[in-house]
Amino acid sequence: MAGLAQTSMVLSPRSTVDGELRSRLMIFCDLDGPLIDVSHRYYKTYQLAVAETQADFRNRGRSLQLTLLSQPQFWHMKQERLPDTDIAYCSGLRHNQIDAFLAHVHRIVNQPILLGEDRLQPGVSSAISRLHAHGARLTVITLRAQPQAVQLLQQYRLLQWFDQVHGTADEYAAYQNYAAVKAQLLQAAIAEDTQFSSRDQVWMIGDTEADVLAAQALDIPAIALTCGIRSRAYLEHLQPTTVQENLVAATQYLLQHAHSP
Repeated sequence: MAGLAQTSMVLSPRSTVDGELRSRLMIFCDLDGPLIDVSHRYYKTYQLAVAETQADFRNRGRSLQLTLLSQPQFWHMKQERLPDTDIAYCSGLRHNQIDAFLAHVHRIVNQPILLGEDRLQPGVSSAISRLHAHGARLTVITLRAQPQAVQLLQQYRLLQWFDQVHGTADEYAAYQNYAAVKAQLLQAAIAEDTQFSSRDQVWMIGDTEADVLAAQALDIPAIALTCGIRSRAYLEHLQPTTVQENLVAATQYLLQHAHSP
């Protein structure tokens, strides 16, 4: 993890409506999971990696009898945080075949043709617009490569709603989901926010242990979402402040609870 340099993009601060005081609500939100559905890309990556591994060994004169997992089976294993080695094993791969599979996953998961499989989560645009209407300041905290994150936000016309975008310099960090790096990004984002005040109500929204643990390390309330790559049972075990289904539900929760004494 030593090579995961952090990068950030600070956007022009948004002016408050009619000169009113800005909201004290400050929200840090992960990209993959809360905003972007990566399940199709990860499953397509799995399919291609299995096919390429099978082709590798066929070229060596070995025929592999493999069983491709269905997308629900694959995603269930991902949501329970089972490693790719287990996924490979359940597909019929063994020993050095698994190593070959993992190498293919690492090589192709961020290829442009596969990144095109990513989709905007339902209701995200309206949820973000609603938070913005209430004066919340929004920052993306992602383990994706920062330029990739900015490009994706621009693609879905979301970039305008965010004050900052904090990412990494490693395009593979998001797939590995390094919790320590997420905590560093979150801490750096707070430190670099020139508008930050001790009176701010700060929240973290994410879908993995990296998000919850990063927030807990900084004593920030965490909203864990089940629309991403971890199951409700797994997330509840981490004891976040609350577990919600998606960003729409999280927004409703925030607007009901964030300003409570």
